[in-house]
Amino acid sequence: MARDHSHSPPRPDHPPPQTRHRFLDLALNELLIERGLYTEAELRDMIASIDSVDPSTHGARVVARSWIDADFRRRLLNDANAAIADIGMDPGTAQLRVLENTPETHNVVVCTLCSCYPRALLGRPPAWYRDREYRARVVREPRAVLAEFGLSLAEEQTVRVHDSTAELRFLVLPERPAGTGHLAESELAGLVTRDGMIGVAKR
Repeated sequence: MARDHSHSPPRPDHPPPQTRHRFLDLALNELLIERGLYTEAELRDMIASIDSVDPSTHGARVVARSWIDADFRRRLLNDANAAIADIGMDPGTAQLRVLENTPETHNVVVCTLCSCYPRALLGRPPAWYRDREYRARVVREPRAVLAEFGLSLAEEQTVRVHDSTAELRFLVLPERPAGTGHLAESELAGLVTRDGMIGVAKR
């Protein structure tokens, strides 16, 4: 079946145009700086810290570790924040829940209200994740949206859509590829993509 590009989420990850919400964000930051909650320098440092996060060396490392360490995987699914902190990584300040993909279930993440996202592990969200069309359509017709990303799932596989909030973020744990039993953790991490950890790709 040919893909309908007229409804595809915007790609590649070009910054969206200035919007009312963006102007409100700027105004709120100015107010918080004026009130002394943080300084402009601290804000720049926070942004730089987020920009320095590379999904291939942060989130992907968590996934790869879970593929080779059953105990870590169990702890990750039970208490992701604690498990990630135990391996010397920053899970972020919000509660993080890891969603395990299986042959029976595929998970995909969205934030229907804005762009809540596990930035400590994945950096800045891609432009399409913040796009209104993706946020609306992936809830209504997830299989169609995933197909536009090139991911076609078996009919018998259940698709579960998880809505992130300011207090709760999600990270998808993709299935480990077959035939990778001989690979080291660093090599496995190289197989994991940002889109896989959002759920719009297989891994």
